[in-house]
Amino acid sequence: MISRRFWLSTALLALTVSSLPSVAASAAPRPSDPAGSVQRDADALRDTGVTGVAVRLDTPRGTVTARSGVAVAEDGYLRLGSTTKTFVATVVLQLVGEKRLSLDQTIEELLPGVVSGAGNDGRTITLRDLLRHTSGLPEYILDVFPEPSARTYLSNRWRAYAPEELVALAMRHEPSFPAGTRWAYSNTNYVLAGMIIEKVTGRTWEQQVHDRVLRPLGLRHTATPGRWPFLPHPRTANHQQFTANGPLVDTKVSYRPFDSGADGSMTGTALDLNRFFSALAAGQLLKPAELAALRGTVPMPPDSGHPEGTRDGLGVFFTPLSCGGGYLGHGGNGFGYEIRAATTTDGRRTVTVSAHSRSADPQVAARQESALRDLVDHALCGDG
Repeated sequence: MISRRFWLSTALLALTVSSLPSVAASAAPRPSDPAGSVQRDADALRDTGVTGVAVRLDTPRGTVTARSGVAVAEDGYLRLGSTTKTFVATVVLQLVGEKRLSLDQTIEELLPGVVSGAGNDGRTITLRDLLRHTSGLPEYILDVFPEPSARTYLSNRWRAYAPEELVALAMRHEPSFPAGTRWAYSNTNYVLAGMIIEKVTGRTWEQQVHDRVLRPLGLRHTATPGRWPFLPHPRTANHQQFTANGPLVDTKVSYRPFDSGADGSMTGTALDLNRFFSALAAGQLLKPAELAALRGTVPMPPDSGHPEGTRDGLGVFFTPLSCGGGYLGHGGNGFGYEIRAATTTDGRRTVTVSAHSRSADPQVAARQESALRDLVDHALCGDG
């Protein structure tokens, strides 16, 4: 699942393979044991070279956790990356339910003059287009990370941009297609969504997420840290390989040029993330009409980087399960980490997987992505 920095090469965004030592797998339980299945899948992902893997599966029968790799924190804090977008979309849809916004409003109506230049036209793009990535708006990412190297990360990681600055950078580039005609992931969409929340409510998107989602659900370990670049403890170390066969670089400091806003700045824990996705799917956060809108999906191109049959909704993706049906979820990634959160459509089985290193080898990337997808599919299809 491509969630954030998808403009970068597969090599840069792949999960890391290395020969680092790892924690030995526990004795394999009988096949019907759900804990054993989750642990084996976590070990399989680790065996592809990921330095650390953590899994939490919540079901009506209880919780299953697994850790595999080097120094993986128990119940550690995580960077949520683009999973932030699901929280933001939830707030937007709540405002739609309150008649303070309409999904059919244009961006020009909501943010006059902001989306213009180089062929970009806010008069043709709706709020719905932003949330489901059918706006055609260009990415700002390349402007703030122009060269995929450790030097760029280390040199620029402390710089932060205002949302308006990021949008202005994106507006220097031509749109990918006319709004509503195709699909292409763009972080610019959710920078704008955060700006719209503040324009309509008079309060920041962070304040609205706290008041409307985190506080009602009791998610005390989820935060909107903004420009604060460090994770609380306990946490698992994240490492990024920027070039094939190059060294792993410690990326405990977030890259603030694209880790500070409504498109991917939140932090949290697997426990909180599972509670959020379960509550969202079960209808605890949205009225029926807005929940139906969230689940209304559009097809994605075969080269989207998502599993076959995946469709994009409003802040969530729908992906088919091998056992039938499908799941709702969103991934997130950044330098040194990958996170995947997913829930069955009824919210009864929910899983969060975090991987704590990333590689620059595209062949390794493919193996690791396959192992990650299998882990999620097996966890949500299990009978435990």
